[in-house]
Amino acid sequence: MKKILAILLALALVFAMAACGGDPVDTGDNTDPVTDPVDGTDDTTDTQPADDTTDEPALEVMSYDEYVAAELDSEVLVEVYVQATQSWWEDKITVYAADEDGAYFIYEMECSEDDAALLVPGTKILVNGYKAEWSGEVEIIDATFELVEDADTYVAEAVDVTELLGTDELIDYQNQLVAFNGLTVESIEFKNDGGDDIYVTVSKDGTEYSFCIEVYLTGTETEVYQTASNLKAGDMINVEGFAYWYEGINTHITAIEAAK
Repeated sequence: MKKILAILLALALVFAMAACGGDPVDTGDNTDPVTDPVDGTDDTTDTQPADDTTDEPALEVMSYDEYVAAELDSEVLVEVYVQATQSWWEDKITVYAADEDGAYFIYEMECSEDDAALLVPGTKILVNGYKAEWSGEVEIIDATFELVEDADTYVAEAVDVTELLGTDELIDYQNQLVAFNGLTVESIEFKNDGGDDIYVTVSKDGTEYSFCIEVYLTGTETEVYQTASNLKAGDMINVEGFAYWYEGINTHITAIEAAK
């Protein structure tokens, strides 16, 4: 009987030890396992999105040749000298400008009334705007400007281009102050029956050209306006003016004298 009890106790001890053998073995590593992202990168790293934007280079002041070569609708930056202005109106002013190499027409440039008083002939300004064309006239639109402090002054002299009338080369002088000599007056027409622009049709060597007294440029009380008002067909005249373009040469006349 005692022998049987001893055998039973031994078996019970064996089964108890087998049950204890299923517990996990303590490896001593108490860290939690980390699952890496699929791409293998460390998801604990703080990454910033790449900045694909780049600063555009600052626009540099253009020479006259660079301005001529610039595409229409492109932004332009030029240093020019005021030659004349049209009347200031509603914070805008139209400027005839030039440098030693060429000329510019700046249409309705943003300008306060106080600043307009500073834009006397010879004043140097830095103009930023967009190159445009209207009926053949190349101009700068949507422009702003800054006065160039302590700058020299420049006023262009009229260039005699009489011999270029009717040639393709004349457009190279667009917007410059030019002179035409020995013209014959063909007709005079007053816009709005007076007190406004005067259209002067002249001829040279049998070909007619349309010039203009731009009232916003000259006003009505100036000598040139009064002289133009009294012209008649057949008069022989010399004129100076800015070589504006409107489907061909359409000089904005600034001076008229009788041809000798």
